[in-house]
Amino acid sequence: MKKILTTPISYEQIKDLHIGDTVYLTGYISTCRDSGHRRVVKEGILPTKISLKEGAIFHAGPIVGKDENGKQYMVSVGPTTSRRMESAEAEFIEKTGVRLVVGKGGMMEKTAEACKKFGAIHCAFPGGCAVVAAQSVEELVDVEWVEDFGMPEALWIMKVKEFGPLIVSIDTEGNNLFENNKKIFQERFDKLV
Repeated sequence: MKKILTTPISYEQIKDLHIGDTVYLTGYISTCRDSGHRRVVKEGILPTKISLKEGAIFHAGPIVGKDENGKQYMVSVGPTTSRRMESAEAEFIEKTGVRLVVGKGGMMEKTAEACKKFGAIHCAFPGGCAVVAAQSVEELVDVEWVEDFGMPEALWIMKVKEFGPLIVSIDTEGNNLFENNKKIFQERFDKLV
């Protein structure tokens, strides 16, 4: 059965998910990268055009186009490496109340602890699928901080339908798929060597 999360994302929707599970998202998701994380964590400034409480963010740098009527649309929205946000993610989760963090690859211990403490999850979106991700965007709803940060770092608010596949890499218990796999690899490697 296809598991679809919908915004706002309650704890009930995600509490029974486990690392390795595949989910999709319908509702709203906002792009948020390094500059957005710094703004929230260091400057204490939250977005005003969307509440991230029980929401979703995507570590991504989009390419946005305009049609013949001047309406903006998503051309490509590829995931960026989540680990770049590791130093700020735990505090970002705490300050915003975000439930779903999506990006490329995994995150580390501080984020895993925050997911457990505040009832959030991290999901990996496959790299190299930026156009596929853009096809799930039904509408570009709004944008924030574009004047300050430029297109890739701005906070783009998107309405999506069955956005994914998203692979749960950190669950609400703090289990961490990527870190677990590293340990398994190291154990197997040590046996071979």
